[in-house]
Amino acid sequence: MWNIDLNYREEFQTTFDRLYEKKQILQSSRPLPTIALNKIKESLSIEWTYNSNSIEGNSLTLRETQMVIQEGITIKGKSLREHFETYNHDKAIDFLFTVVNDQYVLRSIDILSLHALVLRSIEEDFAGRLRNGGVRISGANFVPPNANKVSDLLDELIDFINTNPLQLNDIELATVFHHKLVWIHPFFDGNGRTVRLVMNLLLMRCGFPPAIILKNDRKKYYEALNQANAGNYQKLTLLMCQALERTLNIYINALPGNDKEYIEISNLVQEPNMPYGQEYISLLARQGKIDAYKEGRNWLTTREAVENYISTRKRKR
Repeated sequence: MWNIDLNYREEFQTTFDRLYEKKQILQSSRPLPTIALNKIKESLSIEWTYNSNSIEGNSLTLRETQMVIQEGITIKGKSLREHFETYNHDKAIDFLFTVVNDQYVLRSIDILSLHALVLRSIEEDFAGRLRNGGVRISGANFVPPNANKVSDLLDELIDFINTNPLQLNDIELATVFHHKLVWIHPFFDGNGRTVRLVMNLLLMRCGFPPAIILKNDRKKYYEALNQANAGNYQKLTLLMCQALERTLNIYINALPGNDKEYIEISNLVQEPNMPYGQEYISLLARQGKIDAYKEGRNWLTTREAVENYISTRKRKR
């Protein structure tokens, strides 16, 4: 089960350092202004619900998701299940916030409770219960383990997370958990949503904001999970880092006195004396080599991020 290739770690060290530095900026700035904090939390929770559900095939738009959650509106032409998926995921996030703290230790009861919320009024017979039969995953390059092994494998994974024998950092630990729970596939339905909720529980207990895997990255996400089945965590780690950087930047941009200006790369390259073109800077962003994040299909970064990359390259030479 623990086929984990750690050769990628050195390549990501600069990115890890940058993310931890941003987390420290957030922590040293607390308490954040209450109004700004509540607005960001509210907005991110809706985005989290929308993207996680969309990855699993829910057709509600971001605006429709917001209307269902905040206004209790029924969307014409959308199924009852899609409405329940939206409402349930929002309630699961609320539950997550009630249990998370910096002393939190992962427990199977919390995983089951989150799953029960995800499937409430949808699959009541399976909500909060481990599967007792075999499953196959469309498009995946593996077959999940026999149902008789699921309970022991879940206990083994929880023990691995809580003891951290490989001394992984918080981001790596959440990434490995993410993949291994997908691999175990402990439930008949609702695995993906539950995995992403618990993954963020692990990040948030360490002071990070939630990492939101975007709907637009769905194909890349599934490819990364398939690669992790062979022990290669490079792509999944990159995706996690990029998702986490995005939410860290959203919080940092709300800080009083913040002077960092993230702009679309297509606009940045129009500035005078910019040494690189749009294609190259976009490549650096996709590879996680500069401070950048994605909104929709567009990458945003700063002039400072590009200049830091240039100066780092010069030092290495």
